[in-house]
Amino acid sequence: MLKGIGASGGYGIGDAVIIEDANLDYSGVRYLGAESEKARLQNAVDEFIKETEKMIESLKVGTGEKESEILEGHLTMLNDPFMLSQMNDLIDTGSVAEAAADTVCRMFIDMFSGVDDEMMRQRASDVKDIKDSLLELLLGVKKTDISAVKKGSILIAKDFTPSMTSQINKENVSAIITEVGGVTSHSAILARAMGLPAALSVKGATESIKNGDKLIVDGFRGEVIVNPEREAISEYEKKQEAYIKEKESLNVYFNKPTVTKSGEKKYVYGNIGKASDAESVLQNGGEGIGLFRTEFLFMDRTTAPTEQEQFEAYSTVAKIMGEKEVIIRTLDIGGDKAIDYLSIEKEENPFLGHRAIRYCLDNKPLFKTQLRALLRAAAFGNIKIMLPLVTEVEEIRAAKEIIAECEAELKAEGLQYKSVPVGIMVETPSAAIISDILAKEAAFFSIGTNDLTGYTMAVDRGNAKVAHLYDAFKPSVLRAIEMTIRNAKAAGIPVGMCGEAAANPRLIPMLVEWGLDEFSVTPSAILQTRKTICEL
Repeated sequence: MLKGIGASGGYGIGDAVIIEDANLDYSGVRYLGAESEKARLQNAVDEFIKETEKMIESLKVGTGEKESEILEGHLTMLNDPFMLSQMNDLIDTGSVAEAAADTVCRMFIDMFSGVDDEMMRQRASDVKDIKDSLLELLLGVKKTDISAVKKGSILIAKDFTPSMTSQINKENVSAIITEVGGVTSHSAILARAMGLPAALSVKGATESIKNGDKLIVDGFRGEVIVNPEREAISEYEKKQEAYIKEKESLNVYFNKPTVTKSGEKKYVYGNIGKASDAESVLQNGGEGIGLFRTEFLFMDRTTAPTEQEQFEAYSTVAKIMGEKEVIIRTLDIGGDKAIDYLSIEKEENPFLGHRAIRYCLDNKPLFKTQLRALLRAAAFGNIKIMLPLVTEVEEIRAAKEIIAECEAELKAEGLQYKSVPVGIMVETPSAAIISDILAKEAAFFSIGTNDLTGYTMAVDRGNAKVAHLYDAFKPSVLRAIEMTIRNAKAAGIPVGMCGEAAANPRLIPMLVEWGLDEFSVTPSAILQTRKTICEL
């Protein structure tokens, strides 16, 4: 048995199809002169755009509008004049088109790979996809036709890029296996959208498995059984049938109130990264938005978004959600997240450095632009403002003073706005320990278990050697969560959770018992989370 990470639930039974990496060696390519190389590069870019647009249309039909946005992000990045101009600059110094594309893309890959935020790290995968596609076009390498595999195939690759995944015909594929990736990778996101079981980070899968091997994939446990006995196949066929019935049973929880059997009312919200994601929350029966990550508005551009641009994004979400609550996190950026135009200084330890609320308080004009946009957008819905990485009460007070300044300015300018509750993310041990004090200043708490776990256990979740310590079930993390909830309840303020642990069926009973009010999860997990709560 091979073991990896269960990234998309379900059971797949079928025959192995290994997707080989293309040979992208360009060492033998001769330099034909700057103009010729630039023309080759532009032709490859044009072809890439044409192919990607076709894939986007295919994804919209096969998995939906939201998932197609992953590939639309590829077009946005490659259309960035900065990226293309750097490639052309390298060509001017004697690089062949292949080397220019490779070098510039690797620079962006290194930049995105070094950040703490998992969703930001996925940008590295996006750029690698762009790089490989450009090299294939420049070298004339023929891609494997993933769409042509026969029914009952289980696909195995070192990694599935978004462009590869977009070619999958879900009627013919029973599961996917990769050697890298995790639950928030694009492979996992698209696999879940297509309803395909996925086992990711299965080390040595492409070497241990041969074409044609019979496989069983457990997408919950991340387990792969190679050439199983007939008894095992029969067992997993029964599991498969039971799982399909269970998925169908979730439909009864669509827009059903989230109430435990003992009558306790809870709320299940969705986490989003873009304004367009709000529709997905409603489509999955979400009762609100518990986390809108605003940093994505600041990415893939050369200047910060204007107040009007931000207002339009925030007000769009507010209008989509109507009276439902929308909790918007202020800019969570800093030394660990590279945005060139913000001129953020490189730090030796950015995860403990000048980031999130610390950065915003020290960059008041940038912060005020966002806060003004949020206050204006609040007039169109039920918005709340949430401050990230709070460690002391002075940070809340300072932010509220700036918000008061913004309100006074908007009033003087005659612009429509609305005062909103200001809460905080509890994602540091400091915030959890003094949560009784913070509760006197904050209108609400939202526990960010991803960072809270990392900071409490002093562990880098990207480091495989200490990954076993990154676990929300560690006693110290559970105590921090319980303390925060109890202090919020004692102060009479709402408390939610927007980390991955909010959807964990093993943790949910404890969270309900301690008094957590709101569970904010990825939209696809809303119904399962509601079902778990309603059955308690």
